[in-house]
Order: sequence, then C-alpha cells, then structure tokens
Amino acid sequence: MDFTAQRLVFRPEDAGYDEEIAGFQTGFATRPAIVFGARSTDDVVAAVSYAAAHALPIGVQATGHGLPAASEGGVLVSTRRMDSVRVDAAARTVTLGAGATWGQVAEAAAPHGLAPLNGSAPGVGAVSYTLGGGLGILSREFGYAADHVRSLDVVTADGTPRHVTADGEPELFWGLLGGGANLGVVTGLEIGLVPVARLYGGAIAFDGRASEPAALLRGYEAWTRTLPDELTSSFSALVYPAAPQLPPHLRGRYLVSVRVAFTGTEAEGERLVAPLRELGDAVSDTLREMPYAESHTIHSDPDFPHAYYGDSVVLSGLDVAAAGELLALTGPAADAMHVVQVNQLGGALARPAANAVPFRDAGWLIRILSPLDGTDVAAARAVHAQAFGLVAHEAVGRSLNFAFGGGDRPEGLYDPHTRKRLAELKATYDPANLFRRNYDVN
Repeated sequence: MDFTAQRLVFRPEDAGYDEEIAGFQTGFATRPAIVFGARSTDDVVAAVSYAAAHALPIGVQATGHGLPAASEGGVLVSTRRMDSVRVDAAARTVTLGAGATWGQVAEAAAPHGLAPLNGSAPGVGAVSYTLGGGLGILSREFGYAADHVRSLDVVTADGTPRHVTADGEPELFWGLLGGGANLGVVTGLEIGLVPVARLYGGAIAFDGRASEPAALLRGYEAWTRTLPDELTSSFSALVYPAAPQLPPHLRGRYLVSVRVAFTGTEAEGERLVAPLRELGDAVSDTLREMPYAESHTIHSDPDFPHAYYGDSVVLSGLDVAAAGELLALTGPAADAMHVVQVNQLGGALARPAANAVPFRDAGWLIRILSPLDGTDVAAARAVHAQAFGLVAHEAVGRSLNFAFGGGDRPEGLYDPHTRKRLAELKATYDPANLFRRNYDVN
C-alpha cells in the first residue's frame, strides 16, 4: 500500500489489496494492476490521469454488485469511501457520493417524510444503480431513478472534473444517465426525493409444488391489468437450496411470490390485492402498511456476498404461455438453482426523459439470476439462452441494471438510435476508450 501524496494506492503484492477489490459479487475475479482507494474527487482525478498516462483501462467499483471487468490488468477506482449523503428537505433532494448505498439514502431521507427511488436491495450503490437507469420499487408511479437526477459530478477521461447539468452540458447529461460508467467516473450526484413516508407492501408466497406456477403467473398478469400506476409489483419463483444456513421453513422449497409496493391507503391496498389472495393457499403473507424505512423487507434480498450470473430481457408484452415454459425450465426440474423475477413496467416508466435509459415503451422485464456455487458459468449461460429464447418473439432488448456478471455481451442493451448517440459521446469524451466497459458503444 502506498500513501504517496496521502492517497490510498494498492498493488497486487500489497497488504489490503484483496480486501480493497472484494465486493458483493464473488463469482468473477478481476485483478487490477493498481487500485486507487478514492476518498475525494482529487483522488479520482489522480487515478484517471495515471490510467491515461499509462494507456490502461479503468474500472469503477462502489459496492461491487456489478463487475468492473474493464479494470482487469488496469486501474480500478474504488469509491466506497465516498459515501456522503446530504438531504435538502426543503428542495426534496439529496446529494450523495459515489459510494453511498440506497440504504444510507433511505435512512437519511426518512426523518423528513421523504424517500429515494431505490431498488429492492439496500446495500446496492445508489450512484451506479442510477447510472444504469435505476428500476425501483416505486417505479411505475415515479419512473426511473435516472429521471430525477438534477446534476452529476464526473471526472472524464481527460482528467477533468465536471459539474454536469441538463442545461450546461445536455448531451453528456443525457449519456451519463443510462450509459453507465462508460464516459467517466461519477463521483456524486444530486437527485430528487419523493414525498413518501409509508406504503402498503410486502409479499404473498405460494407453494410452487402444490400450485401450478404457470397458472399463478396467468393470474398475476391478469391482475396487473387492473392496477393504478401507484402500485408497482413483481412476480418471482425460486427453489431454495436445502442449505443449513437457511431457515427450516425455506430449505428445499419452491416458492412463487408476488411482491407489492403501493403508496395509497392500507384499505385501498387491501382491496387491490384481494384477487391475489384468491389465486391459491398462501404459505406466507406479509402484506401490510409499513414505514418506508422498512421497504427493503418487501423483497428481503440476501445481504451477504455471493457468486452469481444474471441477465435479463425487456419485453413488449408478456406471453404467459411462453413465460410459463420459462418457469418450468428454471424450476425444480433444473439442474441448478435459478431465481426468476418478472417485473411489470409501464406507468411513469413510459414517460420520455432527458436521458439514455432505453425501451421506454416496454411492458415487462424478466430477469434470471443463477447462483454459481457448484455450477459453472457456461451452464448458467446455456440455461439463460434457452429460457430467454422462449420469450424472444416479444423481446426488445436487455437491461443494463440486471446484466450482473452477465454483462459479457453487448447485444441488446440499447436501441440503435441510443447506441449511436452514446457512440458519438464516447468519441468525444473518451476517444482512447479508457472506460472499456464490456457493453462498449463504439
């Protein structure tokens, strides 16, 4: 470890290197030649300048849920220490550093009766998730997190720190939001909060062996046609492993669940979810009114690092028969565990915005996450290809937010027009392709 000029710099032979590059995703190892533990914008400038001077690729990592593949043999900028969170309650905004998590932001906003447009897992980095679009638990009512960004602070490939707004640099502003970390290192951003202090939400789960998952999906899809935009929901199916670290009531079970987040009253929420309770005998039902600070319990995503391969498909519509075949392929008959989630889109997600988040008119998103313990990546990829092939006739693309570990192919992440604009920005702001993302647009 090198403290030259008060900077944290790690090389593979240094103590602390392995800890510095460790993240939530443990399934893919990258070995940067040098790691900058950034604590300030000046540290990021130093890292980018070093990479440019040595013609090395640059990757960025906050919480490590994604994969900074560009850093292999190059430079990794670790931003986890830049985790400041400042709420302006009067303006309903929050200014946050590149390492802040959604959990930190939600906790800071809650005393003011405000909420961020966070995803389901509180440990995810808020900035990196927003740069990929940011599909949140209230997205049908409020849209993508990227739609609410007021400004960004970014260090571009020339080592220049920039404060970017829609008025000052509209094209760069557009490309940073939805383009991911392909144009620079975003060190912080200001984003709007929404006046939500509580919600009606939770999950209702069914035994997927006792009930027909395809029939449950048909019932869920029919139910979503009746919903207001104020209700955002998803459908999930997974076979839990018979692992001793899991609660006994989950071990080996195949559970099919519907997750709900609704900002209306509890009484109206109860009325809206009544058809779900008629789909079958629930094995658990956590639907209730809750403070927004407890919204992470709706999905109860795992909070421990683990290995996984994930990908997604964005759909114009949901062919429930084909999706039912997908559930059968990834269910108890599969050779390994696969977590399937089906998200209803639409509502505010369809509204145009000044950013590069694509596929606004899509109706659905299906994502599959495959734990890699005991399963090789090639096998997971093969299952994903077969599963997504079943719904390919309605596919319009893929989601950058949910190409975790599976961001090994660039196809489908953008429509042709968006990809062309991003390529033009890339040529302007990173002509040497330092930010060599595995979804490169040039």
